[in-house]
Amino acid sequence: MERIMHFQWYPGHMTKARRMMQENIKLIDLIIELVDARVPLSSRNPDIDELGRNKARLILLNKADLAEDTRNDEWVDFFKKKGCSAVKVNSKKGGGIKSIQSVIQEACREKTERDRRKGILNRPVRAMVVGIPNVGKSTFINALAGKACAKTGNRPGVTKGKQWIRLNKNVELLDTPGILWPKFEDQEVGLKLAFIGSIKDEILQTEELAAELVKFLNSSYPGVLEEQYDILAVGDAYECLRDIAESRHCLVRGNELDTEKAASILLDDFREGKLGRITLERPEAV
Repeated sequence: MERIMHFQWYPGHMTKARRMMQENIKLIDLIIELVDARVPLSSRNPDIDELGRNKARLILLNKADLAEDTRNDEWVDFFKKKGCSAVKVNSKKGGGIKSIQSVIQEACREKTERDRRKGILNRPVRAMVVGIPNVGKSTFINALAGKACAKTGNRPGVTKGKQWIRLNKNVELLDTPGILWPKFEDQEVGLKLAFIGSIKDEILQTEELAAELVKFLNSSYPGVLEEQYDILAVGDAYECLRDIAESRHCLVRGNELDTEKAASILLDDFREGKLGRITLERPEAV
């Protein structure tokens, strides 16, 4: 992908969230980090490795139903080799949620045994749930707790404040707002996060972003666009957007093609999984 966009987005509430995380990290035993299964590396916050040293780690590949299953398995193996527990989940539909309680206990087994040796029994595991905006953190907490105890929304950065959520006598969760890092060292990371909707669309040029997605799909998933939009294979990304506009009858001022609208349709279809299961990055490329 050509690196044509420059992403720099770090609202004040994210600085505050990082500080809050730093203050609360000493209270917890386990960090549960949600990543987007389509971009498991790009959707991680580099701060968390630094903040979470010496804590048990559980990585959840959320929205696993939107990513290729074989790729999901490859990423689970990748994280396990790095010493983290890792599980595929689909918080929206509840996939993989039932197994989480036992995974939490397993990830914290060393801590529980240390407690037992000290004579501390039945102290609940305290876990902090972290993740960048729009990765599905609130939906996951709701699914795990079985009731709408966290405010959910589909706009990046909607979760505010902090709250403890008691799941049962064994586990307590600390929710934290989604945070992104100060700047995207690698513009490609910013691009992938823009594709999945973790960066507010208002600060991006929709057509430019959609054209980059077309280039990626044509090289990694040939035939997907032709099938979804009933268009002929084309080499040029902007020509492809014009074909999608024509196929979907996106018109402005009479018969002029509305490529902006076509770009929005493409991005929405990708984010909702209408183009099929697509993974944007692979472990072997790391």
